[in-house]
Amino acid sequence: MIPLTIGYLLDLIIGDSHNIPHPIKFIGSLISMLESFFLKNTEDKIKNKAFGILLFILTVTLSYLVPYLILNFITKINIYLAVALESLMFYFILATKSLKDETMKVYKPLVEEDISVARKFLSFIVGRDTDKLDKEEIIKASIETVAENISDGIVAPMIFIAIGGAPLGFAYKAVNTLDSMVGYKNEKYSDFGWFSAKADDLANFIPARLSGFLMIISSFLLGYDYKSAAKIYLRDRNNHSSPNSAHTEAVAAGALNIALGGPNYYGGKLVEKPYIGDNKKNLETRDILKTFKLMYITSFLSLILSLLIITFIN
Repeated sequence: MIPLTIGYLLDLIIGDSHNIPHPIKFIGSLISMLESFFLKNTEDKIKNKAFGILLFILTVTLSYLVPYLILNFITKINIYLAVALESLMFYFILATKSLKDETMKVYKPLVEEDISVARKFLSFIVGRDTDKLDKEEIIKASIETVAENISDGIVAPMIFIAIGGAPLGFAYKAVNTLDSMVGYKNEKYSDFGWFSAKADDLANFIPARLSGFLMIISSFLLGYDYKSAAKIYLRDRNNHSSPNSAHTEAVAAGALNIALGGPNYYGGKLVEKPYIGDNKKNLETRDILKTFKLMYITSFLSLILSLLIITFIN
C-alpha cells in the first residue's frame, strides 16, 4: 500500500522524466528487437500467428520476471530499499501527469489559435491523420485520447499492481505496449499482432468497465452532468471497434454534453465510426481542461479502490 501511494504521488508531481531511462521504453525496444527477428515477409498466416504468440509470451514473461527477480534480491538486502524501489517502479508504470502534459502541448497552441502547431503535437498522441483537422476536431481528438487512456494508463495498471505488485504491473504495460506496436489490422500485423491485440482486449475488459463506473462517480463529485454520463455510458459504451475504448469515452461525452467519435481519416483512408454522446453543445477548448479534472478525480478513486483490493488480498 505504501509503495503504490508513493508511486501515485510521484507520478502526479513529476510525470515522465526524460532524464531517467524509462522501463517502458526498454519494453518497447525489446518488442522491436524480437519483431525484427520473428516477423518475416512471409505469406504463411499460421507461421506469422505462431511467431506473434511467441513474441507475446517472451515479452510479457521477461517484463514480469525482471522486476520480480530484482525486487526479490533487493528485499533480501534491505526491506526499506525494496519499498523505495517498488515505489519508483509504480511511478514508472502510472501515466496520469504525462497524459496531461502531452495533451497540454495541444491545448496551449489551441488557446493561441495556432492550429498548425496543435495539429503537429496532436499527431504525436493519436493514430488518425491530423493535417486537415479543424479546431473542434482537434479538441475532440484530445478529449478522446485522455478519456481512453484513463483506463489504459491509470486505472488498469493500478488494478494489476494491486493484484500482483510491480511485476504484474509491468506485465500489463507489456501487453499494452505490444498492442500499440503490433496490434494493427493491416497487411503487416493482422496475423503477427493478432494475439497481442486480443490479449490487450482481454486484459482491459474489466478495467475499462471499472473506469467507466469510477468516471461516473467523478462526474458527480465534479458537478458535471453525471446523469447524462450514466445515460450515454449505458447507450454508447459499445460504439467502438474495440470492446473497451468506448466505455470511458462515453462517460466523458455524457458528462460534458458533447459528441465524440464519428468518421476520421487514417493513412489517407476514411474510416466510418459511430458517434458517442449527444451533440448538445459545440466543443470548446476548456472541455479539455474539464476532461483533465475528470481524469484526476478518477485516478484518486482508482487509488482508493486499489488500496482496498490490496487490503482484501492481504
